[in-house]
Amino acid sequence: MSVNIHPNDSHNARLVEQLHPASWVNPTPKPRYHLVVIGAGTAGLVTAAGAAGLGARVALIERGLMGGDCLNVGCVPSKSVIAASREWAAAHNAARDFHGPAAPGDGDFSQVMERMRRLRADISPIDGAARFTSLGVDVFLGDASFTGPETVAVDGAQLKFRRAVIATGARASAPAIPGLSDVPYLTNETLFELTERPEHLVVMGGGPIGCEMAQAFARLGCAVTLIDRGSRLLPRDDPDASAIVAAALKRDGVDLRFDSTVNAVAKTARGVSLSCTRDGRAEVVEGDRLLVAIGRTPNVEGLGLHAAGVVYTARGVTVDDRLRTSNAKVYACGDICSTLQFTHAADFQARMVIQNALFFGRKKASQLVIPWATYTSPEVAHVGHTEASARAASVAVQTFTVPFHDVDRAILDGHTEGFARVHVRSGTDTIVGATVVAEHAGDLLAEVTLCITNGLGLSAIGSTIHPYPTQSDALRKCADAWRKTKLTPTVRSLFARWFRWFS
Repeated sequence: MSVNIHPNDSHNARLVEQLHPASWVNPTPKPRYHLVVIGAGTAGLVTAAGAAGLGARVALIERGLMGGDCLNVGCVPSKSVIAASREWAAAHNAARDFHGPAAPGDGDFSQVMERMRRLRADISPIDGAARFTSLGVDVFLGDASFTGPETVAVDGAQLKFRRAVIATGARASAPAIPGLSDVPYLTNETLFELTERPEHLVVMGGGPIGCEMAQAFARLGCAVTLIDRGSRLLPRDDPDASAIVAAALKRDGVDLRFDSTVNAVAKTARGVSLSCTRDGRAEVVEGDRLLVAIGRTPNVEGLGLHAAGVVYTARGVTVDDRLRTSNAKVYACGDICSTLQFTHAADFQARMVIQNALFFGRKKASQLVIPWATYTSPEVAHVGHTEASARAASVAVQTFTVPFHDVDRAILDGHTEGFARVHVRSGTDTIVGATVVAEHAGDLLAEVTLCITNGLGLSAIGSTIHPYPTQSDALRKCADAWRKTKLTPTVRSLFARWFRWFS
């Protein structure tokens, strides 16, 4: 089974040679495996490597490119393009913001995309077939299908297992809009095949992918229009955070169209035309390329799940809190079964599956503290509750917010947009959620996630010495604000008595 990826250049040739070599010969199956893993994205790779490292007999099956979405069409290529767009923006803004040299002229979009392909190929050996073979994993390239509750077929071979893990992930989906299927639209799975810059990119969807790519392509010189049915970007995040991202995208030239419903899509001589209804009025949006960034579909087709007695729905494979399917010998992890479709979530679910499937563990997915980040400029990073979700869950909270215009390092760097916001359970310092909006917010959030995961309160952040000047000072200031709430009138009165005596 060969895998094609575009464009057909030396970088992508190196990628394929690592992740799905054309000359690959599947091994002779062992009599029985402790674990058969279907899907070699993040969830599958972590499961296979971890189990093999503990001494288990492991088979790993992949029909496409090993590395899954993250390496091939997700985190890795998108962050490369975002990094380039940030540098382009910094070059254009250096004269205005820092009295630096002017940067006239235009950049080379094709080289940005080539750099992405080169770096992706450079990274690929870590997820490659040869490396996993060296780890003791039997790597099978081909289509996997359950043939019974304890067997999987691949490339004419039957693999018997004590336990199996479904880690086939999800793929980009598109809404049922008249005419859309007749237009060569882009998704995250094809966007990074571009070698020429679009003149006008139309983006459907104001979630993380839509926001990141709209801003990045605008900074790389494209005209960009973003259309969303909702009233704001990033609906799962704090409204204040969404507003800051919207302002940033507008400043970078993105035309935002909220409360806009796409009724039909048509191919035109220029590219694509979208007939929309916005605020009760009809309007037409035209561009030469269309990116659809709405929705994901689980990869359940062709797996023979009925033969294994595995229940699934349109949302994916059904699992319990220990990630076990309706077949007690089969588990699932990652995007195929999780509502939190993040690489890091798949990673830690995979670690949990190893314990639960092979060592009678009782780890629960609901116990995982999973942060997320959207890599716009500024970034939005979040963990736990927002004020709205805490209210819906009847969790009484105190909220402490420090704007970055009050943080020295942010002022000096010229990045004063955004804030650090921490929610604690009322009357305690127990952190129940946080949102950070800043350059490198994803890095800043790790400190809060560490506290929540390990039961450390906000006071622990306040008692930790942070290097000055850093943007993490915003979190320490949140802790100082919490500490001041402990200075009640009664405590003030006691201090007054003490100082009268002490004088």
